[in-house]
Amino acid sequence: MLAQDGDRGGGWYVYRCSSEGTRDSLYRAPVWIPASQAPADAKPPAPSPEDLARQARSQLRLPDPTIGSNPAGTQLVRVPTWLWIDSRLWRPHTATASVPGVSVTATARPTSVSWSMGDGTTLTCRGPGTEFPADADPGSASPDCGHTYQRSSAGAADARFPVTATVSWQITWSGAGEQGRFPNMTTDDETSFRVAEAQALGTG
Repeated sequence: MLAQDGDRGGGWYVYRCSSEGTRDSLYRAPVWIPASQAPADAKPPAPSPEDLARQARSQLRLPDPTIGSNPAGTQLVRVPTWLWIDSRLWRPHTATASVPGVSVTATARPTSVSWSMGDGTTLTCRGPGTEFPADADPGSASPDCGHTYQRSSAGAADARFPVTATVSWQITWSGAGEQGRFPNMTTDDETSFRVAEAQALGTG
């Protein structure tokens, strides 16, 4: 059935199940209906904060990460690989849903990045990682997000290891004096690394 909120010229309506023990499988946003078109059995209440929170969550537009690494090309066995994603996405992102008198905001906050390195190794970094400084020692390890391959990718498909970075986002909402959480959301990026054996150089 339709439930109404509004008393002059029309009202905001939200779909609700009328059968006991059932629930809508698809959330539908509130709509404005002029009084002349309002159904005879229209009754309050307005959309709940939870209804608006679901609408706000559906409007979140989270940026996809972009993988960065050093070495930038071929990785080397037993030489540390620095890993990072674009640090500009590492901030809260919000979306708001409103009807007259009620406004609810959903907020997504990045919490971690899970890396699948293609050699059977997975690791979790609590931030976006640190970009490799131009003056850093090529043999140094990343201070917060990195991996060291122990074997080459020669035996892998296309002689490359598939690499995936998955960002986990914590989703919360607040408004109308209430607050809550939704299950986490994720975004990801994929690439592949060729990993070669480091060649020793003889002198003399």
